[in-house]
Amino acid sequence: MIEVMELDKLKREFLEYLEIEKGRSLKTIANYERYLNRFIDFSGVNRPKDIDDENVRRFRLWLNRQPGVESELKKNTQNYHLIALRVFLKYLEKRGVTSLAATKIELAKVQARELDLIGPEDLARLLVAPEGSNEKALRDKAILELLFSTGLRVSELCNLNHDSVNLNKDEFSVRGKGEKVRLVFLSSEAKSAVKTYLNKRTDMEEAMFINLKNKANNNDSSDRLTPRSVERIIKFYAIKVGISKKVTPHTLRHSFATDLLQNGADIRSVQMMLGHSSISTTQIYTHVTDEHLRDIHKHFHRREIRQG
Repeated sequence: MIEVMELDKLKREFLEYLEIEKGRSLKTIANYERYLNRFIDFSGVNRPKDIDDENVRRFRLWLNRQPGVESELKKNTQNYHLIALRVFLKYLEKRGVTSLAATKIELAKVQARELDLIGPEDLARLLVAPEGSNEKALRDKAILELLFSTGLRVSELCNLNHDSVNLNKDEFSVRGKGEKVRLVFLSSEAKSAVKTYLNKRTDMEEAMFINLKNKANNNDSSDRLTPRSVERIIKFYAIKVGISKKVTPHTLRHSFATDLLQNGADIRSVQMMLGHSSISTTQIYTHVTDEHLRDIHKHFHRREIRQG
């Protein structure tokens, strides 16, 4: 076993391993580096074999006492640090480097995640909120329909190019988290909205969804819409149609998933369409379908006896 090796060097090689062999995004790698640096700086360890139960325990205690974060989010943030450390320890074990066993790292328990869902009536009103035939209204209509039809993450939507979607087909490929490619599908409404919007475009910009203010002002900054811009667009239309709840691009992704499950889709298929690497991530939606099944049971079970 390799016992003596500088921790900084191993950390750098680990991050390179994530980038090259695991295909992780640069953003993910930056997050892993930040979480590992916090542990190393706090614990003061400089050799892998110095990582032990006690300095991990003290690090967890320190994380738990950091102020200014809501408790539920705080637990999730703690787990991000612990996951990064656990993956690093697995990497060390794979290389034969003596250190704490990755299995010793247990994650903090978190409350079940609450979904930011809106009802079908609100969803229907949101999808038709952009009115008119100008380029902005057509762009915004295409954004809403595409998000609900495909379950795209907002970053995936913003990265789409003019030629990303073949409108002769009802499906296209998208590159998501971890550079993984998956197939998503267009509803007839989304296909029509995207086609109408693209036919209205007269520019030569590569991006599918562009910032029209930059275009109008001949601004040199990027014309591609940012995730923040899409969030503002959706918030605007939610307020316009009188939805009191907070509505985000992720709300439409949640609505996409629950719509499929409530109408009979199996959870494995929904997992693939959402691009979740783990089925446990998709299972946050099961309590929604449980409620749906409860309503069905209440309405149909022992119906003839009740009526009799």
